Amino acid sequence: MSRQVLILGAAGRDFHNFNLVYRDDPAVEVAAFTAAQIPGIAGRRYPPELAGARYPQGIPILDESELETLCRERCIDEVVFAYSDVPHAQVMHLASKALAAGADFTLLGPARTQIRAKVPVIAVSAVRTGCGKSQTARYLSGLLKARGRRVAVIRHPMPYGDLARQAVQRFATRADLDAAECTIEEREEYEPHLACGNVVFAGVDYQRIVAVAETEADLILWDGGNNDFPFVRPDLHIVLVDPLRPGHETTHHPGEAVLRMADVMIVAKSDAAQPSDVRRVTEAARAINPRAAVIRAASPVRLDDEAAVRGRRVLVVEDGPTLTHGGMPWGAGHVAALRAGAEIVDPRPYAGPAIRALYTRYPHIGNVLPAVGYAREQLDALRQTINATPVDVVVSATPIDLAALIQVHKPVVRAHYEFAEVETPGLAGAVEAFLSQL
Repeated sequence: MSRQVLILGAAGRDFHNFNLVYRDDPAVEVAAFTAAQIPGIAGRRYPPELAGARYPQGIPILDESELETLCRERCIDEVVFAYSDVPHAQVMHLASKALAAGADFTLLGPARTQIRAKVPVIAVSAVRTGCGKSQTARYLSGLLKARGRRVAVIRHPMPYGDLARQAVQRFATRADLDAAECTIEEREEYEPHLACGNVVFAGVDYQRIVAVAETEADLILWDGGNNDFPFVRPDLHIVLVDPLRPGHETTHHPGEAVLRMADVMIVAKSDAAQPSDVRRVTEAARAINPRAAVIRAASPVRLDDEAAVRGRRVLVVEDGPTLTHGGMPWGAGHVAALRAGAEIVDPRPYAGPAIRALYTRYPHIGNVLPAVGYAREQLDALRQTINATPVDVVVSATPIDLAALIQVHKPVVRAHYEFAEVETPGLAGAVEAFLSQL
């Protein structure tokens, strides 16, 4: 009899682990996936087109709350944990539930889940969501292209729609995002890359994705999501730590593991943090991984029109995952608005139903509005909340053009933040040294 496996996921690593490790293993039957973190992904099926010949009906995707019941009713032998940006304690709480229900508890590592590419790979990861991975990846893409490299950006998965249709995705223009009906969360990651002239690959089946990317590029740049380790085996692994969240270097899975894997560690946002916290995080990173190089970097924030914000009542819209999964009370927009002398208005009393639910689920979020739009009701609630909040101006720090996506009845001033070197040779020097060895 085949070994019964249950995969705990969030529409990302769970599918990847299945594709690489379990799909073609005759000794294993994956009974179900469970879903967490992302609203609206439970109740679907992993489609037979992706699940393979052994699963002609596909595989059900159920809510994680059913973990213990599923273990007992389906006689589950092994529970596989397969998502990221999770406190260590939460992982072990889930492990305890699985063990008590009679199952083994498994964490699959890089050796079994990383794809070997035919071209060099630079990966950007972090210990927490919201450290600044994507802006670092964009900076790297500019360095690499300036040195004549043809770069393909592969992004950590965000398949929130039709999984079969999203198996292999290629984005080169905003029209591609529209055609794929991308959520706000997807657009936040893809749009800035497109603005830099990068082509982004993402989806569900990363063996196929890597194979396609290799035909267009001579170097792959992995732009990681959450604090997961890369799906593609890196030749240079860059990992960010955040001095605005000192101590988080070792509190989350798999962020601590990722930090221990790093070839280069970047202490990001050193311009926005207290010098004592920069020192604390730097020392902690060096103690955890003494073989890696440590580089300080900045993340300067600028407003498109600071004069339009100064002294005005403003609503601040922030990058959603940084606040939710990342645990930050606010982000770059809040910092920029305060620096400009604005009065920040609390949107929570005016929040639409789906946004109110988000504040309840993440009570640490401060007087800012997370840009969420996994589903239509969230997007509608976001528009409703923005238009109902009594302000003069909206400061939008989400990386997308919010006003182009939803109808906002107030002027919108965008806040931008990019990677900046603060020391020499810095990240540019590390990349130069890497390229010289190829």
